This record gives sequence, structure tokens and C-alpha cells, in this order.
Amino acid sequence: MTTRVGVVTFPGSLDDRDAQRAVRLAGAEPVALWHRDKDLHQVDAVVLPGGFSYGDYLRAGAISRFSPVMESIIEQAKLGMPVLGICNGFQVLTESHLLPGAMLRNNHLHFICREQKLRVENAATSWTRDYTAGQEIRIPLKNMDGRFTADARTVDELEAEGRVVFRYLDVNPNGSINDIAGITNAAGNVVGLMPHPEHAVEPLVGTGGTDGLGFFTSVLKQLVNA
Repeated sequence: MTTRVGVVTFPGSLDDRDAQRAVRLAGAEPVALWHRDKDLHQVDAVVLPGGFSYGDYLRAGAISRFSPVMESIIEQAKLGMPVLGICNGFQVLTESHLLPGAMLRNNHLHFICREQKLRVENAATSWTRDYTAGQEIRIPLKNMDGRFTADARTVDELEAEGRVVFRYLDVNPNGSINDIAGITNAAGNVVGLMPHPEHAVEPLVGTGGTDGLGFFTSVLKQLVNA
């Protein structure tokens, strides 16, 4: 039976097709999910892609959090369905309270687009099992509101519980606290990060490497072996 991974399209999504392609390259079947549709069409996992959903009005991800599809995703995520939020998708996950913290405007107040070096801190989540803890990868980064922040108690909990999944290396591109690039929930099925792994899945596109493909093969292997 083919593993089905849903990719949500919100008004203003930019990277939904790229995420679908990454899912396909990993060996799963991508399923397009529309933001107004509560039906998840029997998908096994969900990707919330990058972009500027609803124009980032109010706050990045603040309106998308109330889309009908998110009601179903929140419910299924709490039941263990793997959910990956990339860039704007990460912002939606924090607004939905599936992940703690919030995303603020970059500390230099400029949009940034660059190849970014990351260190994998947690290789035990649904989306990182094909990596090893301490592994260094390079994937593209592009954002305006990418500065992760949280109160001191939350940050201490994330660090103590091993829920920081990725950390920026060499340079902190947006002022995120503790160089945090991505985090997970306590169960390890929900992961959010600002960089874009879907842009690093084949050698002729993006960074010219495949460091991001492991996200999509990781969830596929977990679902197949579940």
C-alpha cells in the first residue's frame, strides 16, 4: 500500500509544489490538500509548506491557523500523525500551539535567502530518522519572520528534553534564540523548521545537494515500519 503524504496549499503558499515533488522523490504519494477542505483524504502524514499564507497579515501564520484543514490536522497531530512545518508552515504550527514559541521579524529586519549550514540535534523524530545526531547538513533558507523566540522556561524545557531538532551553524541568520532552527513536540511527530529541505532533494536544483531528502525518506520509513 502506497504511503500518502498530504501537502497543504494556503492562499499565498509558494513551495507546495516543491514539497510534493520531494515527497514523490522519497517514494511516497503526494496528496494536494486545500486549506478550505476539512477532509485529509486518508493521508498518513502532512507537510505545511513555505510561503506567505494570507499575505502574512496580522502575523505570519496567524490566519492560516484557523483554516478548516488545520482543524483536522491539529486533531490528527495530537493522535500521532506526523506533521512537518517548513518556514511559513513552522509559523502556522506555533500559531496552532502544536509547537511552542513564536516567530518574530528577523533581527536585521531584512528578508534573507541563502544556503544555510545546520546541525542535526535530534535524529529520533518522525522526520529525522535518516540523519544522525551531530550530522551537519546544508539546505536553503529564505524568510522575513524567521526569528524563533520563547520565554526562558520554554527554552529550558526544549533544551532539557532534547526537542531542539536543528541548530544554525557558522552564522545565526535571523537572531533566533540559542541558534534554534527547528524544534519538535514532546511526542516527536510534529517538527517545524525555518530552512527549506524540499529545495535540497536533487543535485541539479537548489543547493546542488540532497541533504533535505532525508526528511521525506525518514517519515516514509517510519510509516512503512509502523
